[in-house]
Amino acid sequence: MTGTGRPGVVLVGIDDTPEARLVADWAATEAQRRGSALQITHAVGRGTDRAYGETGVGLTDQALVTALAVLDDARERLGTATAGVPIDTHLARDDPAAALLAAAADADLVVVGDRGRGGLAGLLGSVSLKVAAHAERPVVVVRGDTGKAVGRDVVVGVRDERDEEAVRFALTEAESHGVGLRLVHAWTPPAGAGLRLPRAGHADGERDAHARLLNHVARPVAEHPKVRLDTELTVDSPATALVQASAGAGLLVLPRHPVEGRLGLPLGTVVHTVLHHAHCPVAVVPVT
Repeated sequence: MTGTGRPGVVLVGIDDTPEARLVADWAATEAQRRGSALQITHAVGRGTDRAYGETGVGLTDQALVTALAVLDDARERLGTATAGVPIDTHLARDDPAAALLAAAADADLVVVGDRGRGGLAGLLGSVSLKVAAHAERPVVVVRGDTGKAVGRDVVVGVRDERDEEAVRFALTEAESHGVGLRLVHAWTPPAGAGLRLPRAGHADGERDAHARLLNHVARPVAEHPKVRLDTELTVDSPATALVQASAGAGLLVLPRHPVEGRLGLPLGTVVHTVLHHAHCPVAVVPVT
């Protein structure tokens, strides 16, 4: 349930690939745990349209039959596996990323796979990247061995003081799954620092500053006393540290910060890298 008293909505985008079944399963299980409805969206894209003379533009008969079969199969299979979860299906005639971003306006969580049709194993598909980069709701990219992820702690990658919203999301997930929460903050020394040995006092002061940052964003933990908390400070590449942490996590939560500069990646370099290499599902949470 959401804070408004209405049932929440978990939105999942699927296609006709075998991997999409695993993504839909994850989304349905999450909806059941949250007490939310599940909306299944399948986008056929404008490329499947053809002209019907004076009647305008419409789907070819075969494309329509195939698309509806994908949705009907998902509804039947998930309805049996997750009894009690309200399921709605939607066939979108649009670019898949555009369709999911439009539907996300009414969702509390968006779930996508790590690659689309014809995608290479381990490389994130363009649809997932676009949705994770632009959705105004948290987006979970389902990747890794989801079976092994069950029962493992939730890990949050902390960048700066703005990340409390990501921590709150992670706390809710950890509590609903009955697992612990691990806050990870990694940083690299300024360029050129490796040319000389830092004074001990300077190094301790820098670590203390990062520890204060971590304690600051951990404040919402007090609202979830049942959640066990661990923190980790490390001098390392943030992307490397988070990919390593994902190997033992059930869910990795990353804050998505506003783009910095005209040439910045919409997701930021760390989030972009981790999405391509994480070993477990990754939640991207927009923060301001």
